Order: sequence, then C-alpha cells, then structure tokens
Amino acid sequence: MNWLTDFFGDPAHWSGPDGIPARLLEHLAFSAAALLLAALIALPLGLWIGHTGRGAYFIVATVNVARAIPTLGLLVLFVLLLGTTTVWPVLIPLVALAAPPILVNTYEGVRGVDPDLRDAAYGMGLRGGQVLGRVLVPVALPLILLGLRLSAVQVVATTTVAAYAGLGGLGRFIIDGLATKDYASVAGGAVLVVLFALAVQLLFTLAQRTAVSPGVSRRQRVR
Repeated sequence: MNWLTDFFGDPAHWSGPDGIPARLLEHLAFSAAALLLAALIALPLGLWIGHTGRGAYFIVATVNVARAIPTLGLLVLFVLLLGTTTVWPVLIPLVALAAPPILVNTYEGVRGVDPDLRDAAYGMGLRGGQVLGRVLVPVALPLILLGLRLSAVQVVATTTVAAYAGLGGLGRFIIDGLATKDYASVAGGAVLVVLFALAVQLLFTLAQRTAVSPGVSRRQRVR
C-alpha cells in the first residue's frame, strides 16, 4: 500500500510527458486505434458470414489461429520486421487480438436470430440488406456489443506491451519501473491498467443498456 501512496502521491507523476495523464492518453490512443481497426475488419465480415451462412469454417480457423499466437511474440516479430519508428508493430498484434471476439460474436449474434423473424421480414417485402440492417442487427446487438466489450478489455490490458517497443502508454510505468527497480511505479502502473479496464467494462455495459431495445433485452431474459 505504501508503494501506491508513494506513486500516486508524487506530484511529478501527474505532470509532464511522462506523467499519468499523458501516459493515459497514449494508452487510450493505442487501444482505441486497435479496437477501431479490428471492428472495421471483423464487424462487416461477421455480419456477412452470419447473414449468408458462407465461410463459417473461416470463423473457426481464425479463432483457433488467434488463440495460438502469443501477442508479445507477435509484437517482437513485427518490431524486428518494421522497426520502432511507427506504431504498426504494436497495432498489428493488438488488432489480431481484438478481431476474433468481435468476429465470432457478430457471426453468432446474426446467425442465432429466430428464423421466424427472418421469414417475416422477407414476407414484408424487405430485401437482404434491409433484413440485415432492420431486423438481424438490432436483435443481434447484445452479442455484437459483448464481442466489442471483450475485445476492448483485452486490448486495454494488453496495450501495456507497447512499452516493449519503446512506445508510450501505461506500460511505461511497469517496464521502466522493473528496469530501475522502482516497484512503486510498477504497482501504480498495474493499478492504472486495471482501473482503465474496469472503466471500459462499465462504459460498454452502459452503452448496451442504452443501445439495445428493451424488447430485445426482455426476449433474451425469457430465453
């Protein structure tokens, strides 16, 4: 506890380019960029596969491969290939980590919509894209948001590896603290990452309560 008091009570940790606000913004920037790129890739793909039923084996293969690849190992590989002059050696592993949960949950959400709702939508004269946008996505939204939430929390927790590539973020407190045996910095950095991940979890929980239709929520509770 004294370590945390020493860390958070030091005014030097609250100002300048190495202070907590600056490192937090860097961490947020890396995490948001990785989550956005992963969503741009995985959401359309998951919607298309779930709606058409094509490429389901791609889902399984992607998830299995993603689980087998260590993020830190991938980071080291891209640092060796691309150097440390850009953020891509960090973003690529983070995107690879974030995309599978979004892809799987989007696919499962759309695929799991009651077939009667699909048939009713087509019976009303809606076409494929209209059925997807007006019926399937709203019903699948809880699972889609769950995939985004899981990915966001994983990315926030794993973005600490950016420090290994000489970049910023909250991981700097941990890596630099270990290098200098400043364990107050290590403990403080770890607490900040945990708090950030919890804040992201809460944010997505509130977003789900706001965005999901009450009718859809009631339907899921009945199931």
